[in-house]
Formats: sequence, C-alpha cells, structure tokens
Amino acid sequence: MAGGAGSLAALWTEVNRCGQNGDFGRALKAVNKILHENKDDVTALHCKIVCLIQNGGFKEALNVINTHTKSQTSDMVGFEKAYCEYRLNRVESALKTIEGISEQTDKLKELYGQVLYRLERYDECEAVYKDLIRNSQDEYEEERKTNLAAVLAARSTWENATAEDMGLPESTYELCYNAACSLIGRGQLSQALKKLQEAEELCRLSLAEDSDMTEEDINAELAVIHSQMAYIMQLQGRTEDALQLYNQVIKLKPSDVGLLAVTANNIITINKDQNVFDSKKKVKLTNADGVEYKLAKKQLQAIEFNKALLAMYTNQADQCRKLSSTLQSQNPGHPRPVLIQVAQLCREKQHSKAIELLQRFSEEHPESASGIKLTMAQLYLTQGHVTKAGDILRSIEDYKHKQGMVSALVTMYTHEEDLDSAIDVFSQAIQYYQSEQPGSPTHLSLVREAADFKLRYGRKKEAISDLEQLWKQNTKDVHTLAQLISAYSLVDQDKAKALSKHLPSPDTMSFNIDIDELENSHGATYVRKKAAKVTGENAPKEQGQGEIKKKKKKKKGKLPKNCDPKSTPDPERWLPMRERSYYRGKKKGKKKEQVGRGTQGATSGATAELDASKTASSPPTSPRPGSGTGSGTGSASNVVPPRQQKPAASGATRKKAPQKKKKGGKGGW
Repeated sequence: MAGGAGSLAALWTEVNRCGQNGDFGRALKAVNKILHENKDDVTALHCKIVCLIQNGGFKEALNVINTHTKSQTSDMVGFEKAYCEYRLNRVESALKTIEGISEQTDKLKELYGQVLYRLERYDECEAVYKDLIRNSQDEYEEERKTNLAAVLAARSTWENATAEDMGLPESTYELCYNAACSLIGRGQLSQALKKLQEAEELCRLSLAEDSDMTEEDINAELAVIHSQMAYIMQLQGRTEDALQLYNQVIKLKPSDVGLLAVTANNIITINKDQNVFDSKKKVKLTNADGVEYKLAKKQLQAIEFNKALLAMYTNQADQCRKLSSTLQSQNPGHPRPVLIQVAQLCREKQHSKAIELLQRFSEEHPESASGIKLTMAQLYLTQGHVTKAGDILRSIEDYKHKQGMVSALVTMYTHEEDLDSAIDVFSQAIQYYQSEQPGSPTHLSLVREAADFKLRYGRKKEAISDLEQLWKQNTKDVHTLAQLISAYSLVDQDKAKALSKHLPSPDTMSFNIDIDELENSHGATYVRKKAAKVTGENAPKEQGQGEIKKKKKKKKGKLPKNCDPKSTPDPERWLPMRERSYYRGKKKGKKKEQVGRGTQGATSGATAELDASKTASSPPTSPRPGSGTGSGTGSASNVVPPRQQKPAASGATRKKAPQKKKKGGKGGW
C-alpha cells in the first residue's frame, strides 16, 4: 500500500508540473494512470476533462462529463460542459446548461455573452457585457470592450438600431474595425472607410512589433479589413476597385471560412449575369464546412438567394426551382424566393403562371403584398394590359396616394384614353391629403396638377373647384385667376365678370419687356427686319433714280432633232416598248425573204403574187401617231404589209445608232 500511495503522489506531481508548463498531453497520461487505480476519483476526472479541453478533445470531454454525472455535477463541471457544447456548435444546449448553473461567475458570464451573440440575441448580450465591464477589473477588460463594440456593430447592421454612444476607445485595430462596422450599418460610408484605414494602420503597427510575423501573416490579418473596405466601395458604386480588392483577399486564402464565403458571395453579386464561369468557381467557397457557424442568419440567407439567382442566370431551370422552393419553405413569408421563381417563369415565357403565383402569395401574405403587387403590375404592362396594371396599383394601400403612384396611374389611364379614371385618381389623392395634410405642399401640388390636366383635355367645368381652391390659397396668382375666369365663362358668365374685376389694370401690368430681345429670341416665329445703316456709295438713291431690275425672259425648251412640230406626238412615247398598246412582240425564226427554199424551179415572185396583202386593191394601213400621212399609191411589190410596218419615230423618240466602243480606252469598262 505504501508503494501504491507513493506512485500516486508522484503521478499527481507530474500532473501539476505538466499543467504549469502547458504540456497537457503528458498530464493526460498521468491522469489516466491515476484513474486506472481509482476510476471514481472526482479530482482526477475533473483534471482529465480539463486536459481534454486544452488538447481540443471537446467531444471526449463531453462524453466523460455525461458518463460520470453522479460525481461530476453541474455545479462542479457546468462551465466545462457548456464550453464543450459551445465549441461543438451546440449553442442551444450550451444556453440551457448555463441557465441551469446556480452560481454565475465572471468566466460563466463571458461564455453566456458569447452564446447570446451566436444566437443573435443582441439586446441581452449587450446587457451582459455592460455588466461585466462595470463590475470587473482585470486584464481582460479590453477584450470585453471589443466584444461589446462587436455587439453594437451587429445591432446596427442587422437590426438597423441606433446604439447609444458608449464612449468606447479606439486604441486597437479591433475596436477601430468594430466602430467602422457600426458606421456602415448607419449608412455613413465615407466615415466608415476612413475608420477602416485607421484600423489598417493600427494593425500594421501592432503586428510589426512581433519579429516572427511575416508580410504574408500581416496581409492575412488585414484580409478582413480589406474585405470590408471593398464592401464599402461596392456600395458606393466603385465596382472595379471593389472587385480588385476582393480578388486580393481570395488569393491570400485566409483560414477564416466565413470571410472567404462573404467575399466570394460579394464577387458573385458584382458579376450578376456576366462572367458566370468565375461565379461558379466562387460559389464553391460558400459551401465550405463550418460556414453556417461563422455567419449570421441574414448572411447565410443572402448567399442562398444568390445561389438560386446564379442557377437562373446559367439556365439551370430545375436547379433554380429546387433552390427557390427550399428557400420558400425555410422562409415562408419572405417575398424574394417567390420573386426568383417568377423571374424563372418569365424567362420561360410563362407569364400567366407567374402572375398566378404572385396573386396567390399576396393573398396568403398580405404584409408583403405591396412589393408583390408592384411586380404583378410590371408583368401586366409588359403584356400590354395597361388597365389591369392600373387596377393592381390602385389596390396597394401603402402607395395609393403617393405622388409617384398618382403620376404613374394618370399616365397609364391617359394612354388608354380613360380620362374619367385619371380624374378619379386625382380626386381620391386630393381627398386623402385634404383630410390628412390640408394645405401642405404635396396637397396643393396635386390640386394644381389636377386642374392643369382637366384644362388640357377640355374639362374646364370640372376644373373650377380646383382652381377656386388654388386661388383662395394665393389671391395674387393672376395665372390661376385667368384660368378660373376662362372656366366660368362656359358655366356662369356673371361669375366670370365678377371675378374679372380682380384682374390688375393694364397700367399696372408693365413688365419692362425688351421687344427687340423678345423678337430675336430662340422661340420667336416672326422677326422684324431692321434697316441696315448705309453710308457713302451704298446710300439709297432718290425716288425715280433707282435702278430698275430687268425681268429675265424665259427661254423656250429645245426640241429634239428631226422633230416635226405639226405632227401629233405619240402619247405612249414615255412607256417602254413592251408596254405600248401596239407592241406585238418579235417573231423569231422568220426572215423577210426565204431565199433558196421550196421546190426546184419555184420563184419568190410567185409567192408574192399569191399574197393578198401585197395586192394593189388592199386598203392602205391607218397612220399611227407621229408617223405623218400614209401614201396609198405605189406598186404592190413595194407595199409593206401591216404586221411588218414600224411606226415612224419622231425626232424626240428616234434612237441613235449605237456607236462602236473604242479599244484601249482608259479606265476599263
């Protein structure tokens, strides 16, 4: 027994020495030897749990705690159990473990704050860190302030909350970085960029003091700052600079998978439907293991939305539908998955299905109906259904009376020549502002636009009430008074005469107008000519001595050669020969005289005698226009048959004989 006790004492000494030196591996071996002698030793079990945690064996440590629940109660190893669950990403279990511990120590509060931050319960997390900073004084105060600054930045970014100024210092680059993130959440981008530049300088100064840090190590530490700078540039529209900085961060291959995922996602959003092959490579970085534990829920949601959009841009219709359906089941009230499905249907030319999907979603989720109905109206407009689009827009209660909506509706109804509906839109908007904001600039501007619209389209009677309301607001407005008198002249002339008394007299209406300047203006239709000043030889002569301009005689047109002015020109001379009424076409294969054909001994004279058309008794052919008077006398042998006669061309229509081309001329053909 004495020998056993001595060996146990030596083992405990070994455990103590290794623990002080940080050699938890050798300490674990010594503890296991102790437990081999006494497996229920409470202290040895606690030491084993600590050694496993220090060596990163969180699962093994948790198994030891769960196996020995009787000896290792929650009050004894509650912190270790919660820490193991937190490191194993079992955040909900860690929260339950912490809430079940009766004694709340500082280290347990630190862990409680980390768990609340991971669960995105920022209000409670902020209260925990404020309590720690207020009631503790140790070497971890700066880290607590850094964590509190991170909580304030998260509230500003994800909850759009304006946090109070806590007076936190910005002495370290972590504090300066968190302050910049808070400014980004509030939309102060220029100030945030300057703050990030200060954080970069502080980081370089602090890391330069460490001789073991290389330039690559410093750039890796600066990667998160550079990625945030690129994000600000992207929000400012400087996409080229942002893309360059994002790619620099990707090339460094930082160990933080969350940083890589966010940077790759932002590159994909810049690429959009361009450079899709690069986007396909970058999307793999968003699927790394452990990303879901490093990012906030809204960041993960945005990445999944962009994956669905990328599938749509790369014409992967089935993949896009699958991703958008999964997103809709995970976020049933979020409109973006439905909009992605609608965009895919529109790319497939299925507009009716897209409208049905939007209509069904707007009925199931009225809180998101405004944006959905705007998309429905846009789809109706692309199909040419302007009236349906107008009806959809008028059903949106949130935007119904906005000036932009009123303008759009009036334009649409005017395009459809539905003036009554356009006037009704004006009337409803005016009534709304009359009850909610009477006399406001928006109210009066709508009344003015309604009056001008009615006057423009000849509805003067309907414009009277609007004009009266405007004139009562400003009785010195002569233009409105003149419009009101013009409108009343059609309805009540006595009222028009009574109102005309309020017009200013012509004597008071002196506007100091320069007539010459007005006539020479750009829009003048008539400009009075000014007499030019002349002196000396150019002076005008006395009346009667001026030079009389001679009238130019009109020259007679030249007639063509060989033209007989007495003959009547051919009325069809301007038509091509084939289109003239007397054109019979060319007879191919027949010659004027068939010489040497027929039987032997036959003469051509015999055939001529037998031709009745060549006898002297045949009547002469009628003359054609332009051919002069035909001759009826002459021998039968000299008479030309009518089918072979050609009209005698006048001098204007006679064609010249074609000239032979000269050989060897310049310029080729």
